[in-house]
Amino acid sequence: MARSSAKTPPASSLTDFAAPTRPVDVGLIAGRAHYDVVLARIAQAQRSIWIATANLKELMVEGPRRSVRSRDRFRSVLDVLDERAAAGVELRLLHAGHPSRAFRASFDRHPRLVRGGLELRLCPRVHFKTVIVDAESCYLGSANWTGAGLGAKGEGRRNFELGFVSSDEELIDQVQAMYEAIWTGSQCAGCKLRKDGCEAPLDLD
Repeated sequence: MARSSAKTPPASSLTDFAAPTRPVDVGLIAGRAHYDVVLARIAQAQRSIWIATANLKELMVEGPRRSVRSRDRFRSVLDVLDERAAAGVELRLLHAGHPSRAFRASFDRHPRLVRGGLELRLCPRVHFKTVIVDAESCYLGSANWTGAGLGAKGEGRRNFELGFVSSDEELIDQVQAMYEAIWTGSQCAGCKLRKDGCEAPLDLD
């Protein structure tokens, strides 16, 4: 859910800009904190979740414990997103690479998401990673939408990731403006990958 703002960069500079330096409140997070902070905010979303990632894989998270067996303590994060979709939350996932086989299998087990509850769009040039919740909280950092990236793996197995979270309105508006520009295909016409590196230009939707 994008928030309108007079401070949003003009259309010509939505994906190439340098915002003026100014004080911004941010919280720095690393490693396991991605799991504790970013995924917790996703589970509490009320209106919208916008995700951008280069790599897209199945992501297992702790869930309601059904038995003492450790494997039953975890469920796909798509279960969480399905619950958010049932609550009317808008879900967008912008990604660069093809989803992993495990992600696709899990996605297919969620009819609500398949029917449009989770919109997925692929752009091979996407390399930024962000999670924007309710247009009020934004993660920007190195972590892809994977277990190793978002701290879901055990100690010694997860990636060394670094990022920050912020609720700064102007920062979120700028990130959402860039996201929206890519999501709607406004950048496709001038893309040099269009002919031989992009299977489905977004401006053809």
